Amino acid sequence: MAKTWSPHRMTVMRRIRVAAVAAAVTVASCITFGVTARKSVALTVNGQTTHVTTYAPSIYALLKEQHIDVKTHDIVTSDSPEGLTDHATITVKSAYQTTISIDGQQVPFWTVADSAEQLIGFFEQNNVEASRITVDIPNVYNQLTGGITINAHGPVTVIADGKTMEAPDGNQPAAAIFDSLGITIGKDDRVSVQKKGNTTILRVQRVTHDRIEEHESIPFETRTVVDATLAPGETKVMQAGVNGERVATYDVVYVDGKEESRTLVSENVVKAALDQVIAVGPQKPETKPDTKQDQDQDQDQNQKEPSQEPSKDPEPTPSPSSSDKTDPTPTPSPIDTPQPKPEPTQPTPSPSPTQPTPSPKPDPKPDPKPVDPDEEAKNGSRLFRPSPQVAKNYAAGAAAQYGWTGQQWLDLEKIWERESNWRWYAQNPYSPAYGIPQCYYPQNMAAYGKYYRDDAAAQIDWGLNYIAGRYGSPMKAWVYWQTHNWY
Repeated sequence: MAKTWSPHRMTVMRRIRVAAVAAAVTVASCITFGVTARKSVALTVNGQTTHVTTYAPSIYALLKEQHIDVKTHDIVTSDSPEGLTDHATITVKSAYQTTISIDGQQVPFWTVADSAEQLIGFFEQNNVEASRITVDIPNVYNQLTGGITINAHGPVTVIADGKTMEAPDGNQPAAAIFDSLGITIGKDDRVSVQKKGNTTILRVQRVTHDRIEEHESIPFETRTVVDATLAPGETKVMQAGVNGERVATYDVVYVDGKEESRTLVSENVVKAALDQVIAVGPQKPETKPDTKQDQDQDQDQNQKEPSQEPSKDPEPTPSPSSSDKTDPTPTPSPIDTPQPKPEPTQPTPSPSPTQPTPSPKPDPKPDPKPVDPDEEAKNGSRLFRPSPQVAKNYAAGAAAQYGWTGQQWLDLEKIWERESNWRWYAQNPYSPAYGIPQCYYPQNMAAYGKYYRDDAAAQIDWGLNYIAGRYGSPMKAWVYWQTHNWY
């Protein structure tokens, strides 16, 4: 018997059809996602390459999936920075810190170089003269044994103790080279690598310390005193000055036998200096009238005149008897009247204002020595407030580690030239952007250095990482900058 049509049956059938279509779409989507999301990637970590199949949506998701710990200064590059794609190539290089000298300024430098010669070569690739860059090796036995090699492609010239030797195999750590030549390195000795033309030079500087005492003169001081027995302007040496003497103790640092620096440890005064005393005649009194003295004289005259007037009144009486009979009180009265004047001197109890002498009560606690923020930032920075040229030299080597040389480096130069003129203190007047790369949120640079506002190395390292992550290369960042005036 055929099923009869009903509204309920129609609704059920419609729902079944909708569910079937939805299921088909879901299955198709899953198949499509599985096909497209599945990627085969070449992953190179510190020179070791493996081929990985992954469904990770991004590069850092892949690295997390593969349990690869990427630190702040490590360099991650890819041929598909906009997103992880099939057949992409990802390279991870772990960075370590060494010390370089740029034009004599010591700079801690994070590098991925395999050798000291390669590190110097990074700077050469971007037209920085190799003679301006020196790689310092603070402790060759603790840090370089089995680590960075000196020159992976040839011999090394070794200079130590006034002698020049050659190590034919430079593809080994400094410690191994020294051992092969019988050179012993002291704990304070300095080891550095530099290039001169095509020659890689491994230099040893012997550092010694000594404590010395030196007798130093203490210059006397000169004092002048006024002697009324001398004519105005006349001078006379009352006591000849005699220099004193002190013994100063210094800690002295010698590099290859030559004094480099000294630090004062203590000083002891053996003989105090005797001041020179010079007597000087009093100055001539000024010819200019003293107006104050004239005013005082006028006041005295005004006080005397009223006392003389009563004595003039009796003069019209010519009779001598009348003058005898007159009461003598008129004459003493002027004398008596000034007598009360001593009363104003009564306020001599003015010493009462000196009662507040207990004011020395304030506790003489020494104020804590203020911390100089500039000094603190200087000690905590890798490249403290450099000139634009030194900052550019640093960036040249750091950029070359990303493979950014030639046109890539020129494009990076142009971007930061327009953004900040390579000034570490550049501040955008219309936004919070700050520093050489003009980081819009400056606090983001703190991951590369606590004192990022003064540390050009922190700013540059952040900027290079930003360009690598957002654009993949300075060339692409420059194309974007030209159309938007920012990057």
